[in-house]
Amino acid sequence: MRQHVNPLSKNFFEIDPIPPLSEVFENPNLPIHLDIGSASGDFLFELSFKNKNWNYIGIEIREKLVINANLKMKNREYKNLYFSFGNVNNFFDHTKNKPLINSITSISLNFPDPWFKKKHHKRRVIQPKFVNFLSNSMQKSSLIFIKTDVKELFKYMELTILESTKFKKLDNKDFLLNESFNPNKVQSNREKYVLLNQFEIYESIYIKI
Repeated sequence: MRQHVNPLSKNFFEIDPIPPLSEVFENPNLPIHLDIGSASGDFLFELSFKNKNWNYIGIEIREKLVINANLKMKNREYKNLYFSFGNVNNFFDHTKNKPLINSITSISLNFPDPWFKKKHHKRRVIQPKFVNFLSNSMQKSSLIFIKTDVKELFKYMELTILESTKFKKLDNKDFLLNESFNPNKVQSNREKYVLLNQFEIYESIYIKI
């Protein structure tokens, strides 16, 4: 069951800037991965536990989920994970987050809300304006990973990303998974559900050029 939250609501216009990396992470010099729509955080908890060579940030628009995830963080000894609440478009637009954004190595969108109705397509995370943010903020060779079980949404996201001349689609055969943010192929709860029900998964990787 998908929980719908309108990202265009005024409730999400404000976003708290993320503290300095030295305050957030044990080792702020590690590569940073940003997961957009981190939900309850289970995916990132497992990722960060199994892969301490990366730092992870999850952004989620449902505040209660972020509060619960940060409560779980208090029991962790190693700090390589942080959760933030808000609309990701405002996160990238926040001037105080600029140093962090410049440090991001990769971004993932795992099974984002498809907003099936055409009149709601403007609520989808991937929009031309957002891709423009990424193209102007991310460093050269940084990566975007998208994954969904909705074919129409996949086509929409891919078309929108590739409309930017600053991103190129990577051939999965040429990609070294062991050097990525997810070398152990950790699966999100949604991915486990999709595989269990034998639905098809559509995914791609794009590199900033």
